[in-house]
Amino acid sequence: MRRLVPSGVALASLLLLLIGCAPQPPGIARGPSAGIAPWNAGPAAVEGPRLRVGLLLPLTGGNGPLGQAMLNAAQLALFAQGDRRVEVLPRDTRGTPSGAAEAARGALGDGALALAGPLTLTETAAVVNVARGSQAPVFAFTSDEAQAAARVWVLGLTPGQQVRRIVAAASEAGAQRFALMAPDDAFGQRLAAALRASLQQIGAPPPNVVLTPARADLAAAAQRIAAGQPEAVLIGHGGAGARAAGSALAAAFPGGLPRLLGTSLWAADTTIGNEPALANAWFPAPDPEARGRFDAEYSAAFGDRPSRLAGVAYDALALAARTARDGGPPIGVAFLGADGPVRLLEGGVLARGLAIFAVRPGGEAQLVQPAPVPGAAGS
Repeated sequence: MRRLVPSGVALASLLLLLIGCAPQPPGIARGPSAGIAPWNAGPAAVEGPRLRVGLLLPLTGGNGPLGQAMLNAAQLALFAQGDRRVEVLPRDTRGTPSGAAEAARGALGDGALALAGPLTLTETAAVVNVARGSQAPVFAFTSDEAQAAARVWVLGLTPGQQVRRIVAAASEAGAQRFALMAPDDAFGQRLAAALRASLQQIGAPPPNVVLTPARADLAAAAQRIAAGQPEAVLIGHGGAGARAAGSALAAAFPGGLPRLLGTSLWAADTTIGNEPALANAWFPAPDPEARGRFDAEYSAAFGDRPSRLAGVAYDALALAARTARDGGPPIGVAFLGADGPVRLLEGGVLARGLAIFAVRPGGEAQLVQPAPVPGAAGS
């Protein structure tokens, strides 16, 4: 993870190689038991004390393969740091809150100055409870913003980050009246809360929020949306649900659709464009250039394409290692992570730069706006 140059420089000049100029390991560990022993960026002797960080991963159990991919990415991040004083302490959470708490206690007991992980929101809550009595910050992989707090950063791509970015793009294009059409579940409710907060922040009217239970009549929901005469509609559904929502909205707006918006659920789904109403709809997603470079480096090292969450592990370990090296979290400094630019802010806030894409029928989405360098909580 590299510090970004000042924001006045074009983003293209900021997208340096993630790992290309980093010292490479003589042999990267593979296999289900890889990394259980402490490891650091190189075998040579180092000056000064070891700077230990804990890495909390599900190395066994149902999420074991995912944990191994995240372990691989964390190793790449360590070697990219190039500081041989940093020593990583991998600990198996077993994919459970009790296992995560035990892993955190073990890492902290062995001198960890920061913790990268764990994976899920329930595991994160358990780890935060363990870490509360220490000075070690937690860089968790979850996307549940409710887990963020002082010295606890959530590194997953959150609904709030997505909403802030897409609202900024749509409002810059002239939209002021927004609506949300989403499932009535935890994701939809978080989208609704984030949309209300984002619109209040920019001084726009409150949104018309329509949340529907599973298998609800989307035609009726679309009519309720249309009654508010929005200029932009955020669709919180993915896959078939998104296509059904687009079709229902097209019928509810016979005189022409408002600007349609989506979430990062659309990023890996090329079937979204099969619904004509969703052509040219915008959605936020990680920066493609940064992610492409990370994917290429990971594939070159491990002979496989990384999962999406592998990038989160890369960023978390990089931030944990820098925290150990500098004596505290790098608050206010922008970095280029595996999924684009990020900046840590006080109070557990992670500002993330996301790109904007437009849906294209029958093919890959088109980049509309590159990921900006985030500068504040609303980025």
